[in-house]
Amino acid sequence: MMNKNTTIIPDHTAVRVALWRALHVELDSPPHVFKDEIGIKLAAPETNWRERPDMHPMGSRGYRASIVARGRYIEDLLIEEINKGVSQYVILGSGLDTFVQRRRDLGDKISVFEIDKPQMLEWKRERLIELGFGISKNLHFVPVDFEAGESWWKKLIENGFDVNKPAFVASTGVAMYLSPEANKMNFIQLTSLAPGSTVAMTFMLPTHLVA
Repeated sequence: MMNKNTTIIPDHTAVRVALWRALHVELDSPPHVFKDEIGIKLAAPETNWRERPDMHPMGSRGYRASIVARGRYIEDLLIEEINKGVSQYVILGSGLDTFVQRRRDLGDKISVFEIDKPQMLEWKRERLIELGFGISKNLHFVPVDFEAGESWWKKLIENGFDVNKPAFVASTGVAMYLSPEANKMNFIQLTSLAPGSTVAMTFMLPTHLVA
């Protein structure tokens, strides 16, 4: 990684998502479902990253399809909400999300709150500055460790979130990595959202519930 603080690296699942998004543009025929070529710049993988087993052109096809499909769905739904007047976007477990950097045309319409572990956001802040993207005035980093029992709702408010206005909240690829207790706490905090808010989430059923 190119990050100056070599003791901090992004979560491997966040990097994998960024690489699959990049592979979609590189390998799959246009029109592309989702175009994100910034995430891979943030991740700055080793030069031989395409040789990884999880990046095999055919073997990863299903995985990257699911990743770009959910990314496109979330972003399309977000745009619909923005057109309805929603001006706050909360990303639970933001990882290497690049919405702010890719959609600068929406910078004056929405405030984006990225919630992730403190170390992850510290690393991301450095990378954005190193790459010349800077930190947009509409981007708010909200450092929270879900498993530590911290209230991300409280942290949101401390970072300028308006509890009286509706918001769009996205949680993709997060719930399956959290304990039942952490997930329960997240749902409880989501009930504090103002009327008119929307929550979009992906999750995996426990194996004993899969028919």
